[in-house]
Amino acid sequence: MSTNFLTTSSDAQVREFLLNLLIEHAYKTGDFLLSSGGRSSYYINCKLVTLQGQGALAIGRLLFSYLPADTQAVAGLTLGADPLVTSVSIVSAWENRPVDALIVRKEAKGHGTSAYIEGPSLPADAKVVVLEDVVTTGKSAYLAVERLRLAGYQVSQVIALVDRQEGGREFYQQKGLDFQSVFTIADLQKAACCKSADNQ
Repeated sequence: MSTNFLTTSSDAQVREFLLNLLIEHAYKTGDFLLSSGGRSSYYINCKLVTLQGQGALAIGRLLFSYLPADTQAVAGLTLGADPLVTSVSIVSAWENRPVDALIVRKEAKGHGTSAYIEGPSLPADAKVVVLEDVVTTGKSAYLAVERLRLAGYQVSQVIALVDRQEGGREFYQQKGLDFQSVFTIADLQKAACCKSADNQ
């Protein structure tokens, strides 16, 4: 697939391209232990797509299209969100609507400024959208929300690449946050099933 396709095609075409990448590289079935401590019959390792050049460009395009026009920065909890915020920031510059990228540490670094947040300094009350690769309970991305708010930024929205539909959306609603996802686990499972049927 040429890079030209990813820069000139419609959002719907780019979304279909990205869905196929996720099915091919990121979505696996089996018996897996999740970071939440639970077990699952499937696992989604989005880094196998977010760290590909074409995957990163497709993700940047799609997530950028979800951002409110007044967004000043995107941010997320390291490590899963790092390539997401970078991709969106690069696409935003290409679109002549620059959006900064921030990375939120799980723990403050033990040297220098001991900062929780890495990236450009933003004005007080800057509007920041939190990004996440895969949402399960929602609590990982919410840690980023809390850290950003403590830094004085306005955060009212979380956008995920994939929603596992295991309570994350409801958790964010309870916290007064708007939540959107590019895909749900149902989207991935349906596409995987169709691909499997086609290959038989």
